[in-house]
Amino acid sequence: MSIRPIRKAIFPVAGLGTRLLPATKAMPKEMLTLVDRPLIQHVVEEAKQAGIEEFIFVTSGGKTLLEDHFDRQHTLIHTLESRGKHELLQLALDTEIPTGKLIVTRQHTPLGLGHAIWCARDIIGDEPFAVLLPDELVLHSVGCLTQLMGIYEENGGNVLALMDVPRKKTGSYGIVAGDWQSENILKISGMIEKPKPEEAPTTLSITGRYILQPEIFEHLAHHRKGAGGEIQLTDGMQQLLKEQAFTGVRFDGERYDCGHKMGFLEANIAFALDRNDMREEVLCLLDRYITQYKSGNKAS
Repeated sequence: MSIRPIRKAIFPVAGLGTRLLPATKAMPKEMLTLVDRPLIQHVVEEAKQAGIEEFIFVTSGGKTLLEDHFDRQHTLIHTLESRGKHELLQLALDTEIPTGKLIVTRQHTPLGLGHAIWCARDIIGDEPFAVLLPDELVLHSVGCLTQLMGIYEENGGNVLALMDVPRKKTGSYGIVAGDWQSENILKISGMIEKPKPEEAPTTLSITGRYILQPEIFEHLAHHRKGAGGEIQLTDGMQQLLKEQAFTGVRFDGERYDCGHKMGFLEANIAFALDRNDMREEVLCLLDRYITQYKSGNKAS
């Protein structure tokens, strides 16, 4: 069996980020800073680590900052070069996506994740591809997409990242069922979008990393509305499951939902503590504030 390589990735970045208002009133949520780089850069770096060569942003109005961030900023580069700021210069250069490798398409109306993926159909063409949701980050030395790639290179087909969620929260996720092939590898036999807790077949949730075959576009093209009145990616995958194999991977690492305030705050703390150059200072800061609050001497 010939397994085609994954060269392209879709980043759905058209959402309004209303759960993070007022920060996202004018700023795309994907540009909010996690430690010292925007959310979207963390996810692009994960994709690069996995070998992705072409980066497809599905955007909406007011999102041009996303493109600008990965472009070459000539004034900044010249200034850093002339001042001998070589370390900062390298940081700026490392953010760039090579010329011709960043492709942008628009989702004019927010019709759901499945519709956003469908908007990139002509750019993907007849190739398998990855999908990364920028507000979901996984902290691990081996990126979540790299972990999925390893399984894909063995089995082909479609590969989804999975995690366990509390049963009371199944109504917020796509939920899968299937048979375990090993401790962390699931042969998926069914999936359903946002089931009520009493109707969920398991508590295994699809998270924001996917490897999909191009035939998914045939099912998304019907624009059938599902949960929440939106065109759901899970519904399209459910149809494709009748024709192709789906493998689920319970990945290594901690997942953070940066699409809401507490998840974003927790991710900032976790990613800072993961940095050798910041860990001690962050621990000292946390200890200081915890001590102040326990003593009743709260910051005003």
